[in-house]
Amino acid sequence: MILEPHHIEIIGYCAAFLTTVAFLPQAIQSWRTRDLSGISLGMYSLFTAGVGLWLVYGLIIEKWPLILANSLTFTLALSILLLKLRHTAKQEK
Repeated sequence: MILEPHHIEIIGYCAAFLTTVAFLPQAIQSWRTRDLSGISLGMYSLFTAGVGLWLVYGLIIEKWPLILANSLTFTLALSILLLKLRHTAKQEK
């Protein structure tokens, strides 16, 4: 199967949209409830770092689907990670 470049871009934008939107319910629930007990600090740290690297990769190769999706997902993941760090620090006091 041979795809035209614009078809490949459409696939990228669809994948970016779906994976970013799929992340929103967790982010919204975490912000609203402030209940982060079910979130692993290690996993979220690795996840956020990985998304950050995907963003850097997208910037390097100049691919907008990667840049847009990972910018938004990195922002959401970082906000949840910071909430988790704050929650963990409060529990240790």
